[in-house]
Amino acid sequence: MVSRAQNFGSSLRSWNYLIRAALLAGMISGIVPFASRAQHMLAPASPSTAEAVRPNSFNIVIGFMGGMVKRDEPNRSEVLLAAKLRDDYSNFAYVDTYQNARWKDARAKILALLDTDHNGKLSEEEKQKARIILYGHSWGASAAVTLARDLRALGIPVLLTVQVDSVRKMGQKDDVIPTNVAEAMNFFQPDGMLHGRKLIRAENPEKTKIIGNYEFSYKHTSLSCKGYPWQQKLFAREHMYIECDPQVWSQVESLIRSKLPQMQSEAHGN
Repeated sequence: MVSRAQNFGSSLRSWNYLIRAALLAGMISGIVPFASRAQHMLAPASPSTAEAVRPNSFNIVIGFMGGMVKRDEPNRSEVLLAAKLRDDYSNFAYVDTYQNARWKDARAKILALLDTDHNGKLSEEEKQKARIILYGHSWGASAAVTLARDLRALGIPVLLTVQVDSVRKMGQKDDVIPTNVAEAMNFFQPDGMLHGRKLIRAENPEKTKIIGNYEFSYKHTSLSCKGYPWQQKLFAREHMYIECDPQVWSQVESLIRSKLPQMQSEAHGN
């Protein structure tokens, strides 16, 4: 027979594992002192500002934050990229970032943007005009694929998904790209206690092109990740590095820009 002490020990180990998994999955990245946030509030456009940018474009770019990171957290690559794209494409695209747990809010925004005749439902024409790009880091990458799959059920195509060190969130599936996604890209790093998914695949290769699964290694690298909490630097250093690595995000940016209207890009010398 198993003793009560053994049962208690097993339960304790299970709880420790769950707590550690939650922390390493990115929740620690949201633990930033309030004073630090107040000092660095460069935040992208607020929801009301983004709403006023351009209400009827079919070009939609949405980034998802990892862990418990806020949608406007300063110094995060997802936010900085969105700010750059918003500046350059303000007349041609809706660009914003969301917390990964709020992916349904992003879906609601997409549906509102596509509903150009404001009748409360999407026609086939409105759906097929959609040019949606979704990207994210960690749980945010998982949210991007989850939203894409949800849009498939609504008959809405997605132009591109980009996953950066994707970590599957409970109840989600981030390794199989749904058939409504035209192209998908995956960046990952294999080191440390927390690392991303190495391989994504298309549910139907005839419908979806996997551009690549690209590996970055930070075993012998030290990057300065300004504004990141010490907990993440201690427990998930490599996972943090790929989020703040300018080389990675330069590639993400180039890929996204290649799918957006070129005339605006050229006007800004890009």
